[in-house]
Parts: sequence; C-alpha cells; structure tokens
Amino acid sequence: MKTMTSTVVQCKHCGASNRVPAAAKGVPRCGKCHNPLPWVADADDDSFAEVVEQSTLPVIVDMWAVWCGPCRMVTPALETVATELAGRVKLVKVNVDQAPKLAQRFTIQAVPTLILMKDGQVIARQAGAAPAAALRRWVEDALAKSG
Repeated sequence: MKTMTSTVVQCKHCGASNRVPAAAKGVPRCGKCHNPLPWVADADDDSFAEVVEQSTLPVIVDMWAVWCGPCRMVTPALETVATELAGRVKLVKVNVDQAPKLAQRFTIQAVPTLILMKDGQVIARQAGAAPAAALRRWVEDALAKSG
C-alpha cells in the first residue's frame, strides 16, 4: 500500500496555505510568494523509492516508531530543521513498525535513527534524539563533506 499523500503547509513568509506532495521534481514553493516551503513527507516499504531515492534534494530519513518517546521528542526539532533548510532538504518519516523491509535494509537497531541520503545514497547516519541546532549542524556538515 503506497502512502503517497500530500500535506498542507503554511508559508512562513506570507501565511498562504500550500499543498505539498510526498514526491515531485524540484523544490516545493509557495504559490503566492514563491519562497521555498519545508518538505515533510511519510514513506513506507512501497513508496520509499519514489519519495526518497528519486528526490532531487538531499533527504533526512527519520526512522521512528509510535511507541518511542525520544522519537516524539525529536520530531519538532526535525521539523524546525526542515523549515530552516527549506528548499535545501526534504524530511521523510518512516514508521519502522509499518516498514519492516526498510528497517531490515538499513539495519535499524534503535529508534530514532536518522539517515541522510543524497542521490539515493546514504551519506550520514546517527541514532538518538538531538536538539534542532545539533541536527542542523549534522546535516550541513554531512552535505558539505559529500560535495
């Protein structure tokens, strides 16, 4: 079952509501002011290739679980990073209990596990929750090292 849905995102610049698809070419932009929008989507075993691996932007993959307290704590920090880096990264959340093939493929042994992918390849990985500033530094450092 594909979880290819779109979400409604409010532009932080002009306040306009915009529908952002889980997968698309390019960068989502506000229909009113044309500024980049934060791109947050969900993926599962069936939609991962289209939502993550075919993304033209680097993707922060959040491997999480409903029952995980640290996962719930890191979500707002990840959303802050996605908003601050709008137009530069995409955040994709994968519930490991609903995506067993991905959990196995990426040998997820603890949640949350964050995986940074670029052009369909893993360029960085870390386990555990962290504050937004530390997560942003991790993403920017990994992207700088990857070229």
